Amino acid sequence: MLKSIARKQNRIQLGIENKLPFSGYDIWNSYELTWLNKLGKPVAAMAEFYLPASSPYLIESKSLKLYLHSFSTKKIQSQEKLCSILSQEISKVSGAKTNVTVNELTSIKLKNSVNPPGVCIDNTKVKLSVYNYDPDQLSGSTDTACQIRETLHSHLFQSNCPMTGQPDWATILISYHGPKINWDHLLAYLVSFREHAEFHEQCVERIFMDIKRYCQPEALTVYARFTRRGGLDINPFRSDFEDSPTNFRLLRQ
Repeated sequence: MLKSIARKQNRIQLGIENKLPFSGYDIWNSYELTWLNKLGKPVAAMAEFYLPASSPYLIESKSLKLYLHSFSTKKIQSQEKLCSILSQEISKVSGAKTNVTVNELTSIKLKNSVNPPGVCIDNTKVKLSVYNYDPDQLSGSTDTACQIRETLHSHLFQSNCPMTGQPDWATILISYHGPKINWDHLLAYLVSFREHAEFHEQCVERIFMDIKRYCQPEALTVYARFTRRGGLDINPFRSDFEDSPTNFRLLRQ
């Protein structure tokens, strides 16, 4: 049931098919995982999946939802066994080892939502009118005389699923070292994705490469926390200076 999508084609467009300028993960959180124990009693659980950005394939989200739901009438002897099955099968389809954690709801402390780190740029007074992807919104956006370390975020990001046309919403986090980026330009650029059709993972890699190209930071992280659909949220993390993302949970998640 799992359907893979090659990352290569989109990365060819970005000019990074041969060597990735970042590392990272696609973090999936499943909130509606269920199966039957050996007595036939349903088990309710949550799962976390860490798929490396270096994998040759990403997993199409609808297929992942249907795949996970297929366990709802299957007897699995333990959550450890299910975890092993999920890791093996998703790793096989994606082409890279995917780390999976499964926890029954009765045995875990649920995460409280947190505020994203850094400064929110959504309160700027900039007038916006471009809603089709436009990287030129970043042109002239940096002040080379002002070198800075900064973490910013915006809740106004929207793109669209290229398979279904359904809207996808996210909070975008950007951490960087280098010339100061004008917040108005950055917000206008992020809002320009509003009618853009691309997978979550591809959007984040596109944002990373555009900021690198136009703003030339010495170090950059782009981390998107998407809202869930079908009990699953996908949170791509790409960085050239940070190794391991924190899987925190925002208010809309």
